[in-house]
Amino acid sequence: MNEYPSILLGEAVNQFASLPGMGRKSALRHVLALLRRSDAEVEQFTLSISKLKKDIKYCRQCHNISDQELCPICSGLHRDRTTVCVVENIRDVMSIENTGQYNGLYHVLGGVISPMDGVGPKELEIDSLMARIVPEHLQEIILALPTTMEGDTTNFYIYRKIQNMQTEAAIPDLKISQIARGVAVGNDIEYTDEITLGRSIVNRTEYKG
Repeated sequence: MNEYPSILLGEAVNQFASLPGMGRKSALRHVLALLRRSDAEVEQFTLSISKLKKDIKYCRQCHNISDQELCPICSGLHRDRTTVCVVENIRDVMSIENTGQYNGLYHVLGGVISPMDGVGPKELEIDSLMARIVPEHLQEIILALPTTMEGDTTNFYIYRKIQNMQTEAAIPDLKISQIARGVAVGNDIEYTDEITLGRSIVNRTEYKG
């Protein structure tokens, strides 16, 4: 006997359940909620998802999602353009922005170094971060990666890359800092409450490797 009274219903539930953090009961609830909406509302729902996938861009400077070649943060006239906060993913940008405690730029790596998952430095936007230092006259790089073994490994890799760059080229002193350990060990940035995360940004400390 089929789990659902309709094959179409089951297929829709399967699609929703494939999303991260979405259980089958929640997926069924969302599908049934869509069925109660008008045809026009459902059409607008599906159209917005299709347009998102088709038309979304990634900022050519920081790799945040954007509607234009440069995201609103990178093109903002009142941002501190000498400071770049390095984060794992786009959700972290949103979390830090919500604190209202940071006014610099960002750099989205797209992950952290994790050999067990087949993710090395070349799979991340680390080289493009290095390429920003001299042209943008950066004065500080804030490492705001997860307080995990993978996050710490990525922090150290970036730190050593910058050290080598400073040794090989005559570039001005660049401050490397990390967010304060108000973010609990093992936590992702996106799951840290705004007050704690804001304080961690404000009270950041020098990274010593």
